[in-house]
Amino acid sequence: MHTDLQEILLTEEQIHQRVQEMGRQITKDYAGKTILMCGILKGAVTFFTDLARTIDCPVLFDFMSCSSYGTSAQSSGFVKIRKDLDSEVKGKDILIVEDIIDTGITLNKLRPLLEDRGANSVRLATLLSKPERRKVDVQVDYNGFEIPDAFVVGYGLDYAGRYRNLPYIGILKKEVYAK
Repeated sequence: MHTDLQEILLTEEQIHQRVQEMGRQITKDYAGKTILMCGILKGAVTFFTDLARTIDCPVLFDFMSCSSYGTSAQSSGFVKIRKDLDSEVKGKDILIVEDIIDTGITLNKLRPLLEDRGANSVRLATLLSKPERRKVDVQVDYNGFEIPDAFVVGYGLDYAGRYRNLPYIGILKKEVYAK
């Protein structure tokens, strides 16, 4: 797996430090409230669990599975909800937790959907953001890292289901995904 990487973009230590910082800010911003953390499957699971452990206020967990990619390396532009939330969102403070914001298409559809269901508030935390790839504007409330336009894997992010278990984030060699 490691030989499929062009380089390591973010080390395990860098990720850990930034997640801790984000958790402290979220704790401060949600003081006195209960957060419904909405993790976007599958990529955000690693970030979601690490972030949740840094938040010092009541937290509820739920998950959605949304995709605009399928098995491709390019966004289709169409967002499909594969698994919806099990929780009622009306009157709740929701924190969407995403692994990466690329085109912004998925989150541009998801945030208004949850607001329309009556959420008290909807904020967005992402580990990674690729502003160069944006097709739509997305308000990010908590951003881990801005990264260049490169195909990244590790720490939950995958290519064709592989590499999620790497403890760092690396840039995948183009020959691996351009077969």
